[in-house]
Amino acid sequence: MARERVAIQPRASDPTLRAAIVDRARRRGFRRFVVPEGTPFVAEDGDELTVRGTDGLRVGSDPSPVPVRPIADAEELERAVAATPTGGLLVIEWSGDRVIPLENAIAQRGRRFALWAYARSPAEVPAALGALEHGADRVVVEIRGPEEIDMLEALVEGALPAGLEWRSVPARRVHPAGIGDRVLVDTTSLLRPSEGLLVGSAAAFLFHVASEAVGSRFSRPRPFRVNAGAAHSYVLMADGATRYLAELEAGDAVLAVEPNGTARAVRVGRIKIERRPLVVVEADDDGVGRTVFLQEAETVRLSTASGRVATAELRAGAALWGVRLPPARHLGQTVHETIEER
Repeated sequence: MARERVAIQPRASDPTLRAAIVDRARRRGFRRFVVPEGTPFVAEDGDELTVRGTDGLRVGSDPSPVPVRPIADAEELERAVAATPTGGLLVIEWSGDRVIPLENAIAQRGRRFALWAYARSPAEVPAALGALEHGADRVVVEIRGPEEIDMLEALVEGALPAGLEWRSVPARRVHPAGIGDRVLVDTTSLLRPSEGLLVGSAAAFLFHVASEAVGSRFSRPRPFRVNAGAAHSYVLMADGATRYLAELEAGDAVLAVEPNGTARAVRVGRIKIERRPLVVVEADDDGVGRTVFLQEAETVRLSTASGRVATAELRAGAALWGVRLPPARHLGQTVHETIEER
């Protein structure tokens, strides 16, 4: 994954802010860090730490520093490439142009050595990762606040679906649907109460199923979890494709959204499929029936015009939020064909 090629270098002088940056980065799946020599850093299992001193970077357990070479023009780049031994590491910090010089460095080095490049902000990371299709082996990005981690995550995950067509549709019936296999989606991110997944029985309309960031009188909040629905249901992925809930795997990127609000990619940490009592929610989308099968429970909530309502309390007439999508799909991707789903 792209994030495995990104290292976070916190630039905050305040220790509390630095710790917040590192904590947010870990929650978003970034585990590679670059810290200035002498800066306190408590490493956790899974972290990869590089120390930057005045003489360069100390990578892993190698005591020999790798110099960070400032590059301002073509001559400096040529000298840096020529001076890097086969099997070595070249670390570049740009002081001028960055995209074309990086492409030149990738072309000139071939496969002789590893190449790291600094990015001055999250906005510079995609170009550094994708230069000449391959990009730098590692991109070190300077981060000044926790909110920049969210920006970085969105950039490295690729383009998210744009222009989602949100609709408010009235529930016309909610009734028991027997015992079925329902899918819990546990993500590697902490979700807000208003965030959730888009799920439904037909790709043409997906309902907004909220996270379990709010618990109940008898259960604690599970802000990483969405009790998403029956195994056959579609769920919208971060790249705009659909997939059946039962097919999700750890590491998949699903789209976490707020009705008429923000969207971001989050990774699946695991799924749990268990047999539970289900209800089927039927809604009227301009005369077309739409359905979603969900577990009947106080912690399973659909988003409505008046807030999030548990399936155990949902009644006909509630205005449910959802998204219209092109109905025809082949292996989850939109195709143009005649189709009818019932």
